[in-house]
Amino acid sequence: MTKTEIKQPLGNDPEFQTWLKGILHDDITKDLCVTFTKKDGTEREMYCTLVESKIPVDKRPKETQNTSNSGSALRVFDTVTNEWRSFRWDSIKRVEFSIGE
Repeated sequence: MTKTEIKQPLGNDPEFQTWLKGILHDDITKDLCVTFTKKDGTEREMYCTLVESKIPVDKRPKETQNTSNSGSALRVFDTVTNEWRSFRWDSIKRVEFSIGE
């Protein structure tokens, strides 16, 4: 199993956004954790995914929705609270995940 960690100011870089959306949709990505600063200034770690099979059937979008917003925030499924949440792209501090079985 490989663990990858990104530590840098990520901001609104389009390449980073494309990369993160890709790993959020990839079913070989395990335990993806995004650390970000909330609007109130506190830091939060959120384990999340956009892999449909990892989202409970009753929580999946009823119709095709664009969960990969290209705006200032990204909507993801929080795998700890089992709810949809979002974070601002410019608030991301760290992304950690494992790849493999």
